[in-house]
Amino acid sequence: MIQVIGHRGAPHLAPENTIESFHAVRRVGADGVELDVRRAADGSLAVHHDAHLGDGRAVVGLSRAELPAEVPDLAAALDACAGLDVINVEIKNWPDDVDFDPSLGHVDRVVEVLSALGAEARAHILVSGFHLPSMDRVREIAPELATAWLVLGPGADGRTPDGVDPVAAMVAEVADRGHRALHPHHAFVTDELVAAAHDRGVAVNTWTCDDPDRIRWLAEVGVDAVVTNVPDVALAALGRAPASPAASDRLP
Repeated sequence: MIQVIGHRGAPHLAPENTIESFHAVRRVGADGVELDVRRAADGSLAVHHDAHLGDGRAVVGLSRAELPAEVPDLAAALDACAGLDVINVEIKNWPDDVDFDPSLGHVDRVVEVLSALGAEARAHILVSGFHLPSMDRVREIAPELATAWLVLGPGADGRTPDGVDPVAAMVAEVADRGHRALHPHHAFVTDELVAAAHDRGVAVNTWTCDDPDRIRWLAEVGVDAVVTNVPDVALAALGRAPASPAASDRLP
């Protein structure tokens, strides 16, 4: 059965990547949540998608005390998500971003927080990211944590040499490095990609799809999880009754 993962929580019910949004995911009955983590100036871990706040200040230039109250740290976010089947922690560490850490010390700090969780809690953690060396670093220092490579799609980044099957190349790169899942954008998902990944024991979790018909199709071709901004809509599309709309609209 395809799992429904709330993208940065449930952003149509509460602001994204906030404690309220993570609680909303649980309220509607989704299987899990995806959240983003960046490094702040004092080494703390801020749950925020963009490298900059809405006012233009870079997250990496601010200490924990200087960040807005609605931006949780990773530990608080994990507490809010405890008990969900999947907590997908996306590590933001991309070379083009202002907060890129080539030393991968940021990755180490995230792993330190995750490794402090009990074994049962760690079993529900999935660490993902676009920067493949960062995911390799997670595998190196915490092989018990499940890892996934975030991508646009096979061949979309120009990495695949001419004459090489881009689907096979992408799946092989994930499997050979020991990562457990591939996270392509839903527009690039095909029957071939899902079958190739499953043949290598690699799960396919796709992002970010809000269209009910497309979500049903993704389920039909065997995708393991769909990340969505509207987890209640996705549940309904799959015939899994979400929590009542009235309850979903109420914050804890």
